[in-house]
Amino acid sequence: MKALSKSKTIETPSMRYLSFTTVIILALDQVSKILVVAKLEGRDPIELFWTLQLNTTRNKGASFSLGTEYTTLFAVVALVAALGIIYLSRSAKTPLELSLFGVVLGGVLGNATDRIFRSKNGFLNGGVIDFIDFQWWPIFNVADMALVLGLPTLVIIMLREGPENG
Repeated sequence: MKALSKSKTIETPSMRYLSFTTVIILALDQVSKILVVAKLEGRDPIELFWTLQLNTTRNKGASFSLGTEYTTLFAVVALVAALGIIYLSRSAKTPLELSLFGVVLGGVLGNATDRIFRSKNGFLNGGVIDFIDFQWWPIFNVADMALVLGLPTLVIIMLREGPENG
């Protein structure tokens, strides 16, 4: 008689963590940009405290406004990166990791949405709305914060997990 063996299965976290955090980041980013464009675009910067001000700008380039002539390329790269993030998120082993993939995906999609839908000069040629201005750092937005905080945190957590866990 054959002995029944219990197969060891690894349960992967629900993709709901990815979806939920992606939607939250994307919504926060787009709602903030809609409000900023409606209420602040074309006005003088609004000083808040210390050196922080709200100052609306449209960035057609990458970080630090580099490569403004490659707006369409940046949009396509962002969309390919979004697909890559979704693919890589399948390797997540915890809800936290999957949520961080969602934070990064939300950031990528937030800025890609601007490049796709905020264009007056053709498809995939829009400028990213930036409005948080410390005056000593490049102006940024909610999507940028998600990327700058989410990606390194995800990498650190995955490196700490180590190769022994897959």
